[in-house]
Amino acid sequence: MLKYLKFLAVGFFFGVLLVKSEIVSWYRIFEMFKFQSFHMYGIIGSAIALGMIGLLIMKKFKVKDINGNQISIPDKEHRFTGGLIGGAIFGLGWGLAGACPGPMYVLLGTGVLTIAIVLVGTIIGTFIYGILRPRLPH
Repeated sequence: MLKYLKFLAVGFFFGVLLVKSEIVSWYRIFEMFKFQSFHMYGIIGSAIALGMIGLLIMKKFKVKDINGNQISIPDKEHRFTGGLIGGAIFGLGWGLAGACPGPMYVLLGTGVLTIAIVLVGTIIGTFIYGILRPRLPH
């Protein structure tokens, strides 16, 4: 049980970081979707850049996971239509709810209890996707 305490600490730190950077702020998200502020685009762009740098470093130094296995990232087949439809659904949900899935838990932790409705809807949607997945174009 104690070995999982480090994950709880990282999650807590990440939640504080999201709150302090105002990523969970509905007003910041609203500004982003109305193209009124660079704040969210700057954070998202920074995350993409850091992720790319991290992946390059992992590939170059052949980083291993916690079990000693080399981390490998398989190439993906790109499908424009699926990405477009999925991105539109995700963006619509993000715009309507005012939060993407990660920060929903942070909002719940900060006392925004109405996000529980959105969280339940997200879980139900994920369950429905799991059922329909074999029939969807991937």
